[in-house]
Amino acid sequence: MTGTAQGAGAAVGSKQVDPYFPDHGDPRYRVHRYELTLDYRPGPNRLAGSARIGALAGPEALREFALDLAEFRIGRVLVDGKNAHYAHRGGKLRIRPARAVAAGAAFTVEVHYSGNPRPVRSQWGGLGWEELTDGALVASQPIGAPSWYPCNDRPADKASYLVSLTTPSPYAVVTGGRLLTRTTRASSTTWVYEQAAPTSSYLVGIAIGAFEKVLLVDAEPGAVPQAGYVPPALVPHFAGDFGRQPQMMRFFQELFGPYPFGEYVVVVADEELDVPVEAQGMATFGTNHVDGVRGSERLVAHELAHQWFGNSVTIADWRHIWLNEGFAKYAEWLWAEHSGGRTAQAHAAEAHRLLAALPQDLRLADPGRKLMFDDRLYERGGLTVHALRVALGEDAFRRMLREWATGRRNGVVTTADFMAHAQRYAASGESVVELFDAWLFEGALPALPVRPEPAAPVGAPVPVVPVAARATAGPLGILRRPLRPGR
Repeated sequence: MTGTAQGAGAAVGSKQVDPYFPDHGDPRYRVHRYELTLDYRPGPNRLAGSARIGALAGPEALREFALDLAEFRIGRVLVDGKNAHYAHRGGKLRIRPARAVAAGAAFTVEVHYSGNPRPVRSQWGGLGWEELTDGALVASQPIGAPSWYPCNDRPADKASYLVSLTTPSPYAVVTGGRLLTRTTRASSTTWVYEQAAPTSSYLVGIAIGAFEKVLLVDAEPGAVPQAGYVPPALVPHFAGDFGRQPQMMRFFQELFGPYPFGEYVVVVADEELDVPVEAQGMATFGTNHVDGVRGSERLVAHELAHQWFGNSVTIADWRHIWLNEGFAKYAEWLWAEHSGGRTAQAHAAEAHRLLAALPQDLRLADPGRKLMFDDRLYERGGLTVHALRVALGEDAFRRMLREWATGRRNGVVTTADFMAHAQRYAASGESVVELFDAWLFEGALPALPVRPEPAAPVGAPVPVVPVAARATAGPLGILRRPLRPGR
């Protein structure tokens, strides 16, 4: 798909209100750039700063519009440099510019705010900015982004980001993207990151704390830069648990196409977490995922795969979440198969046995808000991808997979988009409509798809790459909030 077509797809997706979270986002405009200039004091949990937002009005003039923002004190709001009227309550910042923004016109919003950030309440617990024992952490999926900055909080509205965050000098700031500068003045340090690739609001992750930086080195020319930010005591275990990540990155690039961002960082929180959490160019794990024997390597694969499926190729709204989680789940099985573990067919059989014993009331293509993070969605999503692999055959499946990830790079997609894409790779005269009807739109579990097994596991055993440089950056705090289920 060309750049023009990608942009068109994003525009179409951004016109819709997310049916699962209709109170989030404003479809009357779209954002193309966030510039956040923030100061955070960990002791009092105090966040202050400004957000400069570059946006484009939709097909109608904007006499008023809204941003999503939690309970902060608003200093002032400007639209195109002029003071604007605003009302802030119920998580919405409603803005009325001095002069209406013309249809299709570019405009700039500037919001100055301060306060004590806290997680957004949800059925899965608190989401977004979390104060730690010594620092802070952000994990926003699906609606936690307004806990720390004003945004048009819909997955379809993707924008580039410039994040400047000042903290006391003993702390480090980690986020997805390229570190442009790190400047220390007196007792404070300012970290400036650029994420040029279009990013959904929920995928902007932040970690503030002190920890050791560990570089994961791949000797291949042009390898993607990869690093971990780890509690010092866990560095030896981290070397084993994440030592095969560079080979995993290389394998996924063979399958899915070039890594879509400039770098990839992993943060290990000094606390046990139910599941890791993805962000763009970044993933956060708990201490329970670092045991020195690669006990959570499937989750390492899962979070890395999300950089293609979910982060680069982004769903138009949360009804389509299986496109994120089904492909990330299947990436776990593909990595195991490639690295000398169990085959994807063996994983599929196990998942099928699990699902057969559970209620058959989940429609994968539209699970509903209550079930969008249900464990069954992940397993059935992986099975659906496996069923498609069996139906298409190996060569067509691999072409389909790679061209979906590369052709829709930085775009916004729906289940219907994927169905149409997959049909192009079916043999002449064959259809995948019945397959999708059964796996995506019916509750009853279809029969186990069976793929002929190779004579031996696909791919030779993959060695662990030694960790390279270690750079002290200070102690990471503790993530205390419960995270959503579903890996």
